Amino acid sequence: MVMMMTQKKLLVSGKRWQSSEETFPSGVVQEGTRMTTPPPRGCGSIHSDYYLLCDMDKAWGIVLESLATAGVLVTIFLICSLFFLICKVQDNNKRHMISIYFFFLLGTLGIFGLTFAFIITSNNNTRPSRFFLFGVLFALCFSCLLTHAFNLIKLVRGKKSFSWLVLLLLIVSFALVQIVINIEYLVTQLVNYRNDFLNMSSEKANKDFVMLLIYVLFLMALTFLMSMFTFCGPYKGWKRHGAHIFVTVLFSIAIWVVWITMLTKGNQSLNRPEWDDPVVAIALVSNGWIFLIMYIIPEICFLTAPVKLEDYPPENDFCQPTLIKQTTGVDNRAYTQDEIVRGDREDPSYSPYSSHFQLKTIDTRNDFSIPRPKAQTSPYHDYTGGKGPM
Repeated sequence: MVMMMTQKKLLVSGKRWQSSEETFPSGVVQEGTRMTTPPPRGCGSIHSDYYLLCDMDKAWGIVLESLATAGVLVTIFLICSLFFLICKVQDNNKRHMISIYFFFLLGTLGIFGLTFAFIITSNNNTRPSRFFLFGVLFALCFSCLLTHAFNLIKLVRGKKSFSWLVLLLLIVSFALVQIVINIEYLVTQLVNYRNDFLNMSSEKANKDFVMLLIYVLFLMALTFLMSMFTFCGPYKGWKRHGAHIFVTVLFSIAIWVVWITMLTKGNQSLNRPEWDDPVVAIALVSNGWIFLIMYIIPEICFLTAPVKLEDYPPENDFCQPTLIKQTTGVDNRAYTQDEIVRGDREDPSYSPYSSHFQLKTIDTRNDFSIPRPKAQTSPYHDYTGGKGPM
């Protein structure tokens, strides 16, 4: 009897187990009282926040990851090339701009690296990094472009360029404003409203994210305006560099208008809040490649170009004295004649061996032969009777 009762209990428990298995969806395994979802196709045993880095079903993460990795490698190669080409730069003004190129490449490298923070799911670690680094890195890049534009405005007008130290101070000064803004925001949020900041809704987070970038938008607009002034000047060789800045900022403005519109309005209108991170990640990768293709690669290609004299004013243009003409009193004719001769010397056809006197026709009938000296009569001629001395 005991054995029969035991078999019945086992059969009942088996039926209950089978019925419980049927209630769970496919792909879900019960371990005790905990249910775990298997990783997506292409991912191993990693945390769920990193699934987009390897999920084969959502390929946008893998595509952006590949483009960002390629951008990192190209940027590192360009940094190494920049250090290699320093000793081959012939133009002193271009050598001063190496500091601009170096910090611009550092900012671009950070932009490609920040793309991974938007592919990974937002958490307590990635959200502060997103809010701080996005504005700082773009502020650094646009500060470099703005400093370069200011320097080109002087060069295209034939003036002396800034020194490398002044250029470096301008870059740091422009970027420091955004650093202070982001630090103040994050300290305020993480100290006073930490839980609200880490758990805020996506709509509020997107608005705060865009509001932090107002200064970056100002830098972008100012750089675009200054790049247009680089086309005004007599020395056309520097206008090519201004065109690089102009095109780069123009494409950047287009990218920023699209991603800000999608982040604040488009995704909510389409009821697609899951598109927020892909939109920003695409903006990062595309803007990073625009920086490389439109600006830094052409600039490095022209870095070692030989010096062209037509790109600079004459060497003594700034120290050559200017003649001041007297407007009152009596002119001294001697100085006036000297000024005329000096003006003739400035004429390209002037020759120091040419005569500055008025020439006259010579009469060939006149005898211009040199007369021979005549022998002087001896004072003793009267005493010797015409004879010479004994």
